[in-house]
Amino acid sequence: MCGALILGVSAAIDVQYDARIYSRTDVPPAEVALVFGAGLAPGGEPSPVLRQRMDTAIALYRMGKVKKLLVSGDNSDPYHDETKAMRRYAIDRGLPVRDVVGDYAGLSTWDSCYRAKEIFGVTSATLVTQDFHLPRALFVADALGIEAHGVAADPHARHLSRYQPRELLARVMAVALVLLRPPAKILGPKEDLDGTVTTKG
Repeated sequence: MCGALILGVSAAIDVQYDARIYSRTDVPPAEVALVFGAGLAPGGEPSPVLRQRMDTAIALYRMGKVKKLLVSGDNSDPYHDETKAMRRYAIDRGLPVRDVVGDYAGLSTWDSCYRAKEIFGVTSATLVTQDFHLPRALFVADALGIEAHGVAADPHARHLSRYQPRELLARVMAVALVLLRPPAKILGPKEDLDGTVTTKG
């Protein structure tokens, strides 16, 4: 019974949000690409998964689909600063510093979306992550009031990866978070996407 419920929740999220997943060329323009962190390789460079996300977001910027990148990762460990690595990756590939905004407290999908809305004032975004993660990320963003579309960093991936046990449980947790609405673990002063602090935390 529990397994059937989990599968039902996951299927419902897929049905609702698959229509908001686009190719790079077809995605509607948005204010910003929200790029979720995905770990670092030895030496502090983005992991292969994170490079896929960053390359996709950089392509969207160059195509004029987004005006800025909001790179949201975990910097809680000085030896594992996802956000710094993500910003450096984009800037090293020619993106203007002012257009690559760092969120250093994106500790989870919920926190990244919550902070995008409440700290950075994002109201519309293109979410950039792997296919398995996109429906859940869109569900969370939608619940938090962000008008979001998604672009898969791995467009040829099989949808079966959405039904791995870890992702199934993560979707159930996402439903719980939407119902309970806890604030992000770390808040702080509000900023705009130009890096200007607008109110104190």
